[in-house]
Amino acid sequence: MSQTETAAVAEATDAAAEAVALADGEASLARAQQRSRQIERQIVQDPSQFRLLTGDRPTGLLHVGHYFGSIVNRIRLQEAGVPTIILIADYQVITDRDGVGPIAQRVMDMVADYLAAGIDPERSTIFTHSAIPALNQLLLPFLSLVTDAELRRNPTVKAELEATGDRPMSGLLLTYPVHQAADILFCKANVVPVGKDQLPHIELTRVIARRFDERYGRSDPSRPVFPQADALLAERAVTILGLDGTKMSKSKGNVIELAMDADTTARLIRKAVTDSDRHIAYDPVNRPAVSNLVNLAALATDRQPEAVAEEIGSAGAGALKRLVIEALNERLRPHRQRRAELVADPGHLRAILAEGNAKANAIADQTLAEVRQAMRMVY
Repeated sequence: MSQTETAAVAEATDAAAEAVALADGEASLARAQQRSRQIERQIVQDPSQFRLLTGDRPTGLLHVGHYFGSIVNRIRLQEAGVPTIILIADYQVITDRDGVGPIAQRVMDMVADYLAAGIDPERSTIFTHSAIPALNQLLLPFLSLVTDAELRRNPTVKAELEATGDRPMSGLLLTYPVHQAADILFCKANVVPVGKDQLPHIELTRVIARRFDERYGRSDPSRPVFPQADALLAERAVTILGLDGTKMSKSKGNVIELAMDADTTARLIRKAVTDSDRHIAYDPVNRPAVSNLVNLAALATDRQPEAVAEEIGSAGAGALKRLVIEALNERLRPHRQRRAELVADPGHLRAILAEGNAKANAIADQTLAEVRQAMRMVY
């Protein structure tokens, strides 16, 4: 076989493998969506059967993307009665950074935003990675259950590796999916709100939980050490772009932070990118920047974006921006008022975090004790 023929066969093989992977991904997404709908029905009937884990990295101030994309949903589930654990993933800050920056202030700002938005520390536990030694100790047995190849195939690891260019990948970045699995399994969470791009992380968590029981066994076969966590996907995914029509990023200066005042919010929205078509329509594919503003107004007023676009019609981008400014500032007004009160009392914020860390430590210590028992490492 010639070199050209060999290359052609290899290309065809790669294309076939990609097609199979795409089909498997679509099937996996369909199953996750079906399971998510089932979970939502079960939550209505008995929320106590679930334990939810979610969280954020303290790399900067939370913005409207966080608010509408995840925080609003966390509050909904909290109010529905689902026991909720919220992780401030401070250790994950260094997966792709050379330092931590002003991390102490960022952690406190995050706690303030959570509380201002409606997270109730009596019903939801807020904690930080670095304060929970037993959680991080789970990494050792978990790492023994996965292969290097499995980690390198993880979409997040692959994407981060490509984004770093020629920079060597750190061991922490390579094992990032296992750290996420430890976040979920330490508290035995069985439901995790994620986007579809995070499904591989949930699947790896399920694999680790299953392999742990297969390798180390359990005293009661009907009760595994770890549950099989499920992804909770939103029926309508919330995608919010930056004000320049690209992905939201603090480094680009295209975000609206929850801590910003009304005047700053208005100034940034007035400068937001639109397009030359005066008639406003909701068309995320062909008119992403305009559609993003329409979507912001819709989210802030609990309406459908199509209805907002129809209301504006031929009034143009100026009218759309005025609506977004008014709607967003009104929606965030109570959050900002409450946030100002919270940041004025840093001692209260530290007390809330300390209490959450104590609760998370108790959970993690119990889980680690069960793991050591299963591994016959109690001496």
